[in-house]
Amino acid sequence: MMTKALRDKIVESLTAIIPIALIVAVLAITVTPLDTGTFVLFSIGVFFLIVGMGCFTLGADMSMLVIGEKIGSAITRTRKVWVIALVSFVIGIIVTVAEPDLQILARQVPAVAERTPLGNYLLILTVAVGVGIFLMLAMLRIIFHIRLSILLIVFYVGAFVASIFVSPQFWAVSFDSGGVTTGPMTVPFIISLGVGVASLRAGKGGQDDSFGLVALSSVGPIIAVLVLGIIFRIEDVPYTLEPLTVASDTRDVLFAYLNGFADYALEVVIAISPILVFFLCFQLFTRSFHKRQLVRIFMGFLYTFVGLVLFLTGANVGFMPVGREIGVALANLWRGALLIPVGMLIGYFVVAAEPAVHVLNKQVERMSAGAITASSMKKGLCAGVCISLGLAMLRIVTGINIMWILVPGYLIALGLTFFTPPLFTGIAFDSGGVASGAMVSSFVLPLAIGACSVLDPAGIMTQAFGCVAFVALTPLISIQILGILYKRKTGKIKRDFLTVEEKILIYEVD
Repeated sequence: MMTKALRDKIVESLTAIIPIALIVAVLAITVTPLDTGTFVLFSIGVFFLIVGMGCFTLGADMSMLVIGEKIGSAITRTRKVWVIALVSFVIGIIVTVAEPDLQILARQVPAVAERTPLGNYLLILTVAVGVGIFLMLAMLRIIFHIRLSILLIVFYVGAFVASIFVSPQFWAVSFDSGGVTTGPMTVPFIISLGVGVASLRAGKGGQDDSFGLVALSSVGPIIAVLVLGIIFRIEDVPYTLEPLTVASDTRDVLFAYLNGFADYALEVVIAISPILVFFLCFQLFTRSFHKRQLVRIFMGFLYTFVGLVLFLTGANVGFMPVGREIGVALANLWRGALLIPVGMLIGYFVVAAEPAVHVLNKQVERMSAGAITASSMKKGLCAGVCISLGLAMLRIVTGINIMWILVPGYLIALGLTFFTPPLFTGIAFDSGGVASGAMVSSFVLPLAIGACSVLDPAGIMTQAFGCVAFVALTPLISIQILGILYKRKTGKIKRDFLTVEEKILIYEVD
């Protein structure tokens, strides 16, 4: 049974990742030729991504989702607000410090690390505290029945007001932080936590409130990093490109991956350990799981560990060098004119390769009893990310200020909350955080940095960064539009099934 489940997950990941691999292969053969060593690194990386994502999604189903739901329902049963607030705050910090995507971003922002002895950990800790505070607020929102759209409007307006006092070089990094925070480690835990809390509420409101935790958890890092930007001024810190893996022969390829396995195995151990310790403490005090469930959960942790190590090694060792090289090559062709269509093509397919996206889509289908299918969610996300990466590449080519896109984009997204069913508002803003994960950080962002290093070397901090922010923005609009269409469709179906007497009654009332 377990072998069949793993095989099914690997087949799913194969269909998600192969399109990206084919796009890169076609580019390498035609307009952006790659070194043989780099292409071999990439080819092996594709294999690791496929197997890694399959193992991770199976592990998340067996462990993270189960634990999150149980903790969410358990702390809600206590009926003690301070317990819910404290546990949520602690969980937010633990899972965020553990988030590999955030560490990938922090390593690519040397301007902050050079100003403090904490190095990259200052940015990581700042984001973690932001997530802890806003996850706590998100849980309290469910308890006190506060409408999600109201909080989103208040906090996003607050974020844009705070940006007035921050250096423009910090804008893109701040909004990128909100996207990368909700990655493969945090999303399964946070989503299931919300489902566990909302499950104790009866009726439609409970279903609506089961989503939205990721949405608010994505706002926290933006505001936290903007506050950090007020404290640390980075205008005078030049951006230095991080050296990438270079392989001239098969031995270099072997050692590159061996080193990658060692580095990311340690990273994932650090990532999973706090969650595992928290789970053991929870089980010790509550005895919520019986022996067979515990065995399954520990197996899930093992699958999660193996999957994340393979996925992160393949993404960082295999995909990051290719992303940078393709970006440089495209920027050198016709002043970067090909960047926009290539970016849109990659954007359409890259979202399907994000592990956390599969977790969200399955949860949406499950919570809506199949009314909102994983397939329709996937199409909405693909369309949104396609547009977002087209805008990101347009900005690199033209030098448009990021706020000219973010401000109207969020105005549209927040405006749609007044017309979209509450369930879709939560799903849409959760989708924005989920879509911007490991593949965007390790492939698309290096591509943008490579392109910007040719077209505008001095503007990497302001122009290359922001890709993640755009990926987090457009699904807010595309999924809410999907919600409006869904509302109209279901309303029409209900009207079609009304009796003649009911139709006459409605007509008379109108």
